Amino acid sequence: MPAQQADERTRLLKHNQPNNGRNEQTSEHQQDGNASQGDNDREDVEVVDFEKDDNENPRNWPLFWKYIQVLLVFSIGLLLPMTSSIFAPGVDKIASDYGTNNQFVMGGQTGFVVMLGIGPLFFAPMSETFGRRIVFLTNMTLFTLVQIPTALAPNASTFIAMRTLSGLFGSVGVANGGGSISDMFETHERAAVLGFYLLGPLIGPTLGPFAGGLILAHLHWRWLFGFTCIISAVITITCFMLLHETYAPIVLDQRKKRLEKEYEGKSFKVEGQTDMGLLQKIGGNSTRATKILFGQPIVLIMSIYQALIFSTMYSLYSQFTTIWSSPPYNFNTTQLALSYLGPATGFIVTACIIVPFIDRVYNRLAQTYNNGKGKPEYRLPLANIGAVFLPASLFWFGWTVQAGKPWPVALSAMLLFGASQVSIFNTVQNYYIDAFESMAASALAAGSVLRSIIGGVVPLFVSKMFEQIGYGWGFSVFGIMALVLMPAPLLFFWYGERLRERFAMDL
Repeated sequence: MPAQQADERTRLLKHNQPNNGRNEQTSEHQQDGNASQGDNDREDVEVVDFEKDDNENPRNWPLFWKYIQVLLVFSIGLLLPMTSSIFAPGVDKIASDYGTNNQFVMGGQTGFVVMLGIGPLFFAPMSETFGRRIVFLTNMTLFTLVQIPTALAPNASTFIAMRTLSGLFGSVGVANGGGSISDMFETHERAAVLGFYLLGPLIGPTLGPFAGGLILAHLHWRWLFGFTCIISAVITITCFMLLHETYAPIVLDQRKKRLEKEYEGKSFKVEGQTDMGLLQKIGGNSTRATKILFGQPIVLIMSIYQALIFSTMYSLYSQFTTIWSSPPYNFNTTQLALSYLGPATGFIVTACIIVPFIDRVYNRLAQTYNNGKGKPEYRLPLANIGAVFLPASLFWFGWTVQAGKPWPVALSAMLLFGASQVSIFNTVQNYYIDAFESMAASALAAGSVLRSIIGGVVPLFVSKMFEQIGYGWGFSVFGIMALVLMPAPLLFFWYGERLRERFAMDL
């Protein structure tokens, strides 16, 4: 945004003085003995704040400019999770080149996904200390650079280490994406924009193998990370040019520094700015997230539910190459890439239906049952769609593949799997925000840590399970767990309010 002119700064300075009551004049009749002490003790401190129509306030930016910021944040949120699974179709080739087994190479996915959950514990408070923009740009730059040694890794150990670093830097999209959108939009404007943004982190892991399969059809597997490096570099350069700071305290702090240079001898402050150090913020953020995770039954159970979805998704994608390239299907590389469009199609179609209806169902239930006053539990009914689709899709897919049924029959199950992901994930995220209000960020972080760790680790062990018991019983294991958790959205719809009150926390 353009810098504020001097006359506007003067106007802001004058505007702030009477509002903050710091214009008391020193009495002319003070005794000579204490006049100088009085002058020092009563130095004016002006509060730097936004005016009603302040054009530096991110919430007052033109809508077109806000959408540019959202598009950039969405691009980051899409690319980085997409990279978590982009090499899934090439696991066999990577393992062969490194002279190791597939399970060891899958450690590159595990390290990446686990870091997607751990990173936000650090980068969320860092963005509140240094600003959203600098944290985005720093991590995107490092993420881009790390793709080079990943592509050139001489052995599997180096490959896994570089992939883990990629996940750490790549977690910035999860850590700061929602916060950036909240900075720019009021509560009543935010639902649709957040719904659009969430498409990126959710569909990214599905589009990753699709893109990876197309690349492997024509190029060596190392180009998977060359492609990632090029796309990431383009997004990073674009962000350097167009991504602006959206976190209000940082924007005001920048104004404060400009005013201090212009008005030497004057003191300014930003209201509500904390003196807490970065390490204290990081410690507080991670501790609070852990307390909420294990102290709030709703967060714990719904986080386990999301962890089941993520572990199933990454386990499924890790097996796609083996399933579709083997008899009776015998897919080539291009056909294998196209098979990932099954869950992606279910995801996109359901997102177009679920996201707009979350608010509609919420408002209808509020009018019908609570005199127009909403409750967080009113976000959950649509999650029951995914609760039914998830086990159905897993049993369907596992047993049709086991029986060697035609590929359209098996892939049709993936439409339901994609639908289950978006309906559960979107409604639960909205539920967290409504139910825990000021603690929502920590509740989201708690869920992110659990689902990323479990989602990253479980695929390391499923290959042997599928070898021993087959795909029918193997996916039935996930399906049975999904059946056990299936009543959770319905139960929390009826009893969630009591649980929230009983296990309320003062953090």
